[in-house]
Amino acid sequence: MSDDSALAESPEEGPALPVEDLERVLDHSFADRTLLETALTHASHANEEGLDSDNERLEFLGDSVVGMVAAQLLYRAHPDWREGELTRALHQLVDRRGLAALARELELGSYLQLGRTEIRSGGREKDSILADGMEAVLGALYIDGGLDPVERFARRHFAEALSAEAKPVARDPKTRFQEWVMSTFGVFPTYRVVADSEVEGDKDRFTSEVYIHDRSIATGVGRSKREAERRAARRAYEMREEVELG
Repeated sequence: MSDDSALAESPEEGPALPVEDLERVLDHSFADRTLLETALTHASHANEEGLDSDNERLEFLGDSVVGMVAAQLLYRAHPDWREGELTRALHQLVDRRGLAALARELELGSYLQLGRTEIRSGGREKDSILADGMEAVLGALYIDGGLDPVERFARRHFAEALSAEAKPVARDPKTRFQEWVMSTFGVFPTYRVVADSEVEGDKDRFTSEVYIHDRSIATGVGRSKREAERRAARRAYEMREEVELG
């Protein structure tokens, strides 16, 4: 048996699950199932198979649709929240990390059609591919059924953020730290990547340090540069009382 055959038969790298199963997860039966099939087709697979279309156009549409629907639902659910509170809640739901988390909840990676190289590099678990795929699926849902099925989906999966008991989302650690540094030292903090394992999917791939002037204040580790910087900023903010610049 060739290496390619062995890889193709492994559970994590085998064929994508049938779209009929995903329709049940989405609670929507597509009138035009090719829309959902296209939404699940990553460019790497389309290129390998010589297909005319992939999910990038639906991703573009879904990005706007899910943002609009989530914003409207948050606006109605929390009449006492200010603009900044609504904005932070929206970003938490529909930014890359939020949509990737939602995609994992739905096991969307198991339905995606990826190219062989992308599969071997752990593509079914990459935040970027999962978030883009989630947007594409929601774009397909909108074209096939209009806003109603998208809103039902959002109400179901964003229920915690829409509940009356939901608390406003705290400011991002980088924002809190930056505001403190500006008010205390009159400068912006800077970030530097000091280590990169270069391993796709490594949860500790990047190590970043945050600096005030040229002094390293704290270090953070994460799957992405952004995550590593955020963790460095959180640690620096927690130890802000100890920061003294000579």
